[in-house]
Parts: sequence; structure tokens; C-alpha cells
Amino acid sequence: MNAIKDKMKVEIWSDVMCPFCYIGKRKFENALAQFSKRDDIQVIWKSYQLSPHMRTDPSKNIHRYLAEHKGIDIEDAKRLNAHVTQMAERVGLLYNFDRSIVANSFNAHCLTHFAKVHGKQNEAEEGLFHAYFTEGKNIDDLSTLLQLGAAIGLDTVALKVALENRIYADDVIADINEARQLGIQGVPFFVFNRKYAVSGAQEQALFLQTLEKSFLEFK
Repeated sequence: MNAIKDKMKVEIWSDVMCPFCYIGKRKFENALAQFSKRDDIQVIWKSYQLSPHMRTDPSKNIHRYLAEHKGIDIEDAKRLNAHVTQMAERVGLLYNFDRSIVANSFNAHCLTHFAKVHGKQNEAEEGLFHAYFTEGKNIDDLSTLLQLGAAIGLDTVALKVALENRIYADDVIADINEARQLGIQGVPFFVFNRKYAVSGAQEQALFLQTLEKSFLEFK
């Protein structure tokens, strides 16, 4: 079962600006590391946008955006983000919401699709999450995306052409439309072998259990 076509697929709908998606990624990865057949699993990242109409605004603090978006005051927004930061810490992630830049994630998703073609999709996802939540980088900025691409060994000349010409825009839209058809209303959303689903950043044990159950049927 070494060929890609013979591997069991785990598809993950996710958004780069979703704090629970990064937490869910790490919990799933921890479960996968414990799974004896992990080399027979193919992970495929799927695009999803929680705020498709968000306008990138480097001058706006993420606390302020959350307050406006939810209709709460800024202190309540900070408390919510502090709670999520603690959740992230439990799986070894460092969130710096004070530095996070309000940014539309569409172009970041285009980067992940370019990376997928070159076998670097998971690395691209990790790089984008880290850039957004830890480093406070603008994930809608072309130079930032090119730097992230270079860091994982992608051809930045080809990547620049792809991003500037929105070559992978249709792929992003197709993922979002597929999520709608499947009834997905929030992310992260994990689909195992097109038979089982796990919604949200669930505990590691549930991911491992679902891997084992779905793989038994896959064989």
C-alpha cells in the first residue's frame, strides 16, 4: 500500500484564520503519530472560509475585529481570545492574538493548493497557521506568501505567477462548494475515507479511534 491511490484519505476542511483549526490539526497529528498504519494515510487539506467577505486591514487589531463581529466589547473579546490561547498551549501552540493581522484567507488557500501539486500541502498549512497565530504576519500579503513558499522549498517564481493570476482560485471555490454540499457549517471538519466525520478540535483519543475504525473498513 505504498502508492498514493492505495492510501486511505483523510480530508480536512479548514481555514487558516480559524484558531480551532490549528488546535485540531495538532490533535489529529498527535493521534496519527500513534496510529500503527499512519504511513497508509493520505491527508488532504480542503479550503473553507469562515469570513469570505472580510477585508484585509493590517491596522485593525484582531480583538477589535472579534468585538465588532460578535457585537461584544473589546474586553470580552480579549477574554475569549485568552481562553483559546490557553487551549492552544495545551497542545504546544503559541498564539499571539495581540499581533494577529485581520486578513482575508483566500490567497492563503491558493498557496495551499499550489503546494498540494508539489507535495507540500501539509507544510504550507503549518507555515500559514504559524505565520498568522504566532508570528503576526499578514497572510494576505503576496511577499509573505512567497516567503512561506520559499521556506518549504516551493518555486517562488512559479508561485508568484500562480498567486497573481489566481490560477488556483477555482480549486479553492470548489472546496468551499463541496463543503456546502456535504452540509459542513463549521471547521475544522475531518472526513475519514468518505464514511466517518469528526467536527471540531476534538480530543486526540477520538481521532485515533476514528482512524482505526475507518481503516479497518478501508482494508
